[in-house]
Amino acid sequence: MIKNRDIVMVGLASLDSRIGSNVINLAEVFSKHNRVLYVNYPMDRLTLWREREDPIIQKRKKVLHGELPDMEQMNENMWSFFPKTILESINQLPLNWLFDILNRINNKRFAREINRAIKMLHFKDIIIFNDTDMFRSFYLKELIHAKTYVYYTRDNMLAVDYWKRQGTRIEPALMKKVDLIVANSTYLADIGKRYNPNSFYVGQGCDVSLFDKKLIKEIPADLKSIKKPVIGYIGVLYTLRLDIEVLVHIARSRPDWSLVLVGPEDDEFKASELHKISNVHFLGSKKMEELPAYLSGFDVALNPQKLNEVTIGNYPRKIDEYLAMGKPAVATKTKAMEVFEKWVYLAKDKEEYVKLIEKALAENTPEKEAQREKIARSHTWVANAEAIYDKIELIEKTK
Repeated sequence: MIKNRDIVMVGLASLDSRIGSNVINLAEVFSKHNRVLYVNYPMDRLTLWREREDPIIQKRKKVLHGELPDMEQMNENMWSFFPKTILESINQLPLNWLFDILNRINNKRFAREINRAIKMLHFKDIIIFNDTDMFRSFYLKELIHAKTYVYYTRDNMLAVDYWKRQGTRIEPALMKKVDLIVANSTYLADIGKRYNPNSFYVGQGCDVSLFDKKLIKEIPADLKSIKKPVIGYIGVLYTLRLDIEVLVHIARSRPDWSLVLVGPEDDEFKASELHKISNVHFLGSKKMEELPAYLSGFDVALNPQKLNEVTIGNYPRKIDEYLAMGKPAVATKTKAMEVFEKWVYLAKDKEEYVKLIEKALAENTPEKEAQREKIARSHTWVANAEAIYDKIELIEKTK
């Protein structure tokens, strides 16, 4: 357990973001025993112009102009900080030498603001915890004189076009220079090990408090009327991540099953063959607090990920949610899913999906449901933070 340290957190998620993020959950846990400066990412010129009507961007402009404070205390030990600086928009620059010059300038602007906040809070003996911010935070260790620099990798960012142009060069260089890499999947930890021997899998936390069978009063009406058994998926229906062919095969192979899909669709899903199959039911987007009730009506839960660079290393948070409700789950076999192989049926192809769903339906028992619930509820953010603390302590002892 690390206590009474000063932690500077930087990354790709701001505290005023409309969606949650792992690093925000971790910051809250870190702040129970340490002082935390959560640095919201600074604005770049292109974003300030392109998204100028967004209320979040308008708020940032007010901070820049001194109309709003740049620091807010979130709890006894945690501060949210908005850097009063504008960075150059450089991610897509094709010239490496020009990118490097401007990136160093951006880093100095960013670090100058962080150092101002550090001075205000009297931080010392600093740990930097960087949530995949490979460009803006490349030189931070040197520029703010941190004792330990931790790079947290939770997604294969280089599989996304936005990060590829310069990220394929910059992220490996950053991984080499940091003190420690921690990853939320074994796949990403293995990538880190290519560049730094101090790269470790630390798992991931998940708040599954909503996903509790005891809290469910009834099955939603639009699901209750659907014929059993219900084979379901909850989440965004995007073709970048989900394999439509697997879903079509399941529905066509077993017309006696009802395939239920809960979540927003992209255009390809809307135009897919799935909408022409009578035993496939699209229930649309639901509020977060409604999802456990829908999941409670499933007989088997699915995560039919498409195998690609984006999905192969992802920690599937929805699997924890499925297991927390005791549901048998069938998912695509990936490197990241290996940690769940004792509790989740892992399919290599569309044919195996059908076989494993049949097996999941046949084998389910109250005892198996209890085991699934237990493992999901052990994946807390506190446990995740403690795993990260262990690795930081290990590295600091050898320095």
